[in-house]
Amino acid sequence: MFRRVDLDNFVVEAVSRNVARVSYATSLMKKGVFISTTEHLLSAFIGMGIDNAIVELDNLELPILDGSALPIVEMIMKAGVRRQRRKRTYLRIVRPIEVSEGDKSIAVYPGPAYTVSYSINFPHPLIGNEAYEVELTNGSYISDIAPARTFGFLEQAPMLQNMGLIRGASEENAIVLTRDGVKNGPLRFEDEFVRHKVLDLIGDLALLGHQMLGRVVADRAGHAMHTALVSRILKDPSLWEMTTLEDLDSQELEPDEQLAEGLA
Repeated sequence: MFRRVDLDNFVVEAVSRNVARVSYATSLMKKGVFISTTEHLLSAFIGMGIDNAIVELDNLELPILDGSALPIVEMIMKAGVRRQRRKRTYLRIVRPIEVSEGDKSIAVYPGPAYTVSYSINFPHPLIGNEAYEVELTNGSYISDIAPARTFGFLEQAPMLQNMGLIRGASEENAIVLTRDGVKNGPLRFEDEFVRHKVLDLIGDLALLGHQMLGRVVADRAGHAMHTALVSRILKDPSLWEMTTLEDLDSQELEPDEQLAEGLA
């Protein structure tokens, strides 16, 4: 949950019902109190296995830092993480669901782990068609996803600024793309662009309120479709069940094995 210390410690929970705006970033609002650009921080939490945190801030927007989740990950590692006694409860997908709009789509299918597969297509010589897949339960988030920075096109900057967006954008907090290259290279990964889309998606799906078990497949989606998927999942309880990893392990045992384990 987010706590606005500048507004009498007003709390805005990081859940789907508080989604306010999804234009170029995901923002939350509760009773008129606004929290902007939440996806990078929430992504870092999920990627590091954190599901119980209070985030205090004295402004309406989270700092963009270097445009990735890596500085947040480093701060969390420096501060330390406390393991709690209560077993973690997961939202396990049991039936597939798909959301599409034109040539864009996002879907989630049952699976034993949290896996994200993302495809993008931008008409730029450094991007074009890119695809990336990652499993979040094997610790790969910190090395493979967290360092990927947000990106933007130099020619679109005036238009976005006129809309009141990217006011703090600079070469220090985003990859700046010219018509045929990168203004502030080098890239951290050859496919850094699609990796950042994965980073954003993980942060947006954190608005489920629980860590997920399932396989997410996205094609040219974005914040609006990410949060639409969250809303659709939460509105249909037949798509999921709440479980712990211990419950899943016991379900996978055959009846004789369960008996033997009990006798042991």
